Amino acid sequence: MRVLACMLLAMLMPLAAVGQQSAATLIADEVVVDGNSRLRATGNVEVFFKGTTLQATSIVYDRQSDALTIAGPLTVRRPDGSFLLADSAALSADLENGILRSARLVLDRQLQLAAAEIHRIDGRYSVLGKTVASSCTICPGSPVPLWRIRARRIIHDELERQLYFENARLEVVGVPVFYLPRLRLPDPTLKRANGFLTPSLRVNDKLGTGLKLPHFFTLGRHADVTVTPYVTTGGSRTVELRFRRAFRNGRITLKGALTRDDLRPGETRRYLFADGQFDLPRGFDLTFGIKSVSDPAYLLDYNYSDADRLPSTVDISRTRRDAYIHAGLRHVNSLRASETNATLPATIGSASWQRRFEMPVLGGTAESRLELFGFRRSSGLDVTGRDAARASARLDWRRDWTTSQGLLLAAQGRLALDYYVTDDDSTATTPETRATPFGAIEMRWPLVRAGTDGATHVLEPMAQLVWSPVDDTTITNEDSLSVDFDEGNLFSLNRFPGADRQEQGLRANLGIGWTRHDPTGWSLGVTVGRILRDSNPGQFGTGTGLGGYNSDWLASMHLATAGNLRLANRAVFDDEFNFTRDELRLDWSTERLGLTSSFIWQQANPLENRPSDSAEWLMDTSYRFRPNWTGEANWRYDFVSGSAAEAGVGLVYRNECVEMNVSLSRRFTSSTSVTPTTNFGLTIALTGFGTAPGESAYRRSCAR
Repeated sequence: MRVLACMLLAMLMPLAAVGQQSAATLIADEVVVDGNSRLRATGNVEVFFKGTTLQATSIVYDRQSDALTIAGPLTVRRPDGSFLLADSAALSADLENGILRSARLVLDRQLQLAAAEIHRIDGRYSVLGKTVASSCTICPGSPVPLWRIRARRIIHDELERQLYFENARLEVVGVPVFYLPRLRLPDPTLKRANGFLTPSLRVNDKLGTGLKLPHFFTLGRHADVTVTPYVTTGGSRTVELRFRRAFRNGRITLKGALTRDDLRPGETRRYLFADGQFDLPRGFDLTFGIKSVSDPAYLLDYNYSDADRLPSTVDISRTRRDAYIHAGLRHVNSLRASETNATLPATIGSASWQRRFEMPVLGGTAESRLELFGFRRSSGLDVTGRDAARASARLDWRRDWTTSQGLLLAAQGRLALDYYVTDDDSTATTPETRATPFGAIEMRWPLVRAGTDGATHVLEPMAQLVWSPVDDTTITNEDSLSVDFDEGNLFSLNRFPGADRQEQGLRANLGIGWTRHDPTGWSLGVTVGRILRDSNPGQFGTGTGLGGYNSDWLASMHLATAGNLRLANRAVFDDEFNFTRDELRLDWSTERLGLTSSFIWQQANPLENRPSDSAEWLMDTSYRFRPNWTGEANWRYDFVSGSAAEAGVGLVYRNECVEMNVSLSRRFTSSTSVTPTTNFGLTIALTGFGTAPGESAYRRSCAR
């Protein structure tokens, strides 16, 4: 029978800290007190003291020396998650000083440090002599790890959570590759520490071969900065910076770089991206983002971003259950060669207030909205430098009924009031006022049937009749140039995305949807719809699918299987099956394969700056062909030009102690500021020093 002994008496408190009242708990198969000075515990011995657990074969406590003699194999598990393994040990009663023989120190279940002896000093330091450190799995048939660090001595500071190496030598598969007389690294439990981060190698056909060596600096508990020098053989000298600061009520992040290169001799190229979020009084949120760059090609040349428009924003908002308030300011800098910033509405300001409430008398739900909106162009030219401001008010109402036969009926109403003021446009009427009422009735009749095979079929015919007057105002269209036609707005009162255009006339929105849910886990859904009009106001142009008396047909399909396959297609076509738009998306995810692919074809639409038809195929895939090896590929192909726009391949190796990423990419597109570019990247990271451990799925196991 196991013996439980609580050593509370002075003679039997071998593991109590000097000058403290806390005591240890000892569990063993047998406990023998020898005279007044020795206590011997044998057989499956366990000691619990201040969150530390010690397991051993036997323990002898000598009261006169206040020391423990421990026979192993023994294990010491500490509150921070680390543990010590040894064959034998001689420790003080409080476990804070002593020596462990043939020992290993394991930190955060990933980094192992093995030594002939480990000296414990003051409960803070572990000193290891002639040590080997690695986070790789070591198997009996392959005793040499993928990487290891040999050192004459390693000191682990538990308080600072740092590892100090003396005469350190990095070995890869047993071959020395790097030597440093002194080396300091964070232990795996430390999330933020000054030091170098994972370097990366990059080869670019314009910049040459370069090495990025980031260094991380902590600036107190709530701020840090990362400085990354980047020098290439092509004459580029770059310093990248990232600054982060957390506050009690928010945070900010700044990222940027400064460059001198031969692509633009004599110029200092730079970019700055900043963003932040703060909690304001009375439930308001402040968010901001700043994006600035010295020249249109810089972000692509150095692979910082592929954005071709850079918005800088400041927003204040508050969201409550039935109310929303927002005010924002936006400035857009276009990098597109086809656009001129002086004639773009680059500075935009807006403010809005929305409130939802129960409609008196009529019943149902109503929503009111007030909005102020304006934009400014830096050009003062007539027409092309037009500036405008708008004040709008809108009231929406909807009420639903359900009949005893399951028929869903709804009535809707809307009144939109707009007041426009225009400047720098001699062709515009200013000021101009517009009032647009909407009225609609809607019917849906979902029909459900269960098949003999357990499948459920849902058939839902839908019809909506909408009226709004034909408007003869001459308000310039600035915010409703790009119009989509999909199942999301098939039953909308207004399909224009902005306020400058309101859909006009009497129209019927018709559709039918069918969905099959199979008991094996897969489902299939189809929706078909069309819009029929009493007249043709000529609001929608070519390429939208909405022009004419009757719109094109809208057909969408989605398939989802229990095996993580998702397939969706949306097509817009006329009575002769001439397609205006077609989108196909495929997502397939398994334990080894991840595939996302999409194809989109669009008819030309000059209003959307698309003078000719476009057709693109995009693909992004990864395949894990070995337990530790994953291949990756991405592709963007332009069928109109008959050539690829972008392509890339990559190879990733992961295990419990290392991650290697090799990539090769090519951008084929060009413009007046951007030329085709090829990039090669290589990153190798050793896990175990202030990094997250490798995923268990990639951990190697020793074959038996």
